[in-house]
Amino acid sequence: MRQMHFHEWIGDSWAVLFSHAKDFTPVCTTELGYMAKLKPEFDKRRAKVVALSVDPVESHARWSQDIEETQGYAPNYPVIGDTDLKVSKLYGTFPAGWKAPRPYLRIVPQPRP
Repeated sequence: MRQMHFHEWIGDSWAVLFSHAKDFTPVCTTELGYMAKLKPEFDKRRAKVVALSVDPVESHARWSQDIEETQGYAPNYPVIGDTDLKVSKLYGTFPAGWKAPRPYLRIVPQPRP
């Protein structure tokens, strides 16, 4: 587990940031497996993939095994553990009164020189 400095990690690439509701849910398992399958296509286009989760990183390690078993692909990109909801609230994926974040996709352009 390590801290990510998002814009440093992006470098001169694009980034696709997507969120999911909770670890170990059927729809989210399918989404993360499918993104892992598509990741080589993003790589060809110099776009980095990162998922956002409100569950802890330790949960992601166990869930990755489940995703690979059920989908044939394990996440091959970072999954942010946002247990304090700081990132989720920053990007508006966790509206007031909700019990879980809403699905969210954001394409972040490469930084301009």
